[in-house]
Amino acid sequence: MHIDIDKDVCIGAGQCALAAPGVFTQDDDGFSTLLPGREDGAGDPMVREAVRACPVSAISLSEPAG
Repeated sequence: MHIDIDKDVCIGAGQCALAAPGVFTQDDDGFSTLLPGREDGAGDPMVREAVRACPVSAISLSEPAG
């Protein structure tokens, strides 16, 4: 799984960081970002809930080809 956050869409609501704090955090400007090394979700079962919780759908998941 690959996680992408569209920084042009993110409003910094922080719902992703609340749902999956082991994967998401907020940067110094308050916008959502991934914790280092967590670009693949690190097996966290709450990643999909974090994506669903984003009020502006700024987070997307994709499966690697292959």
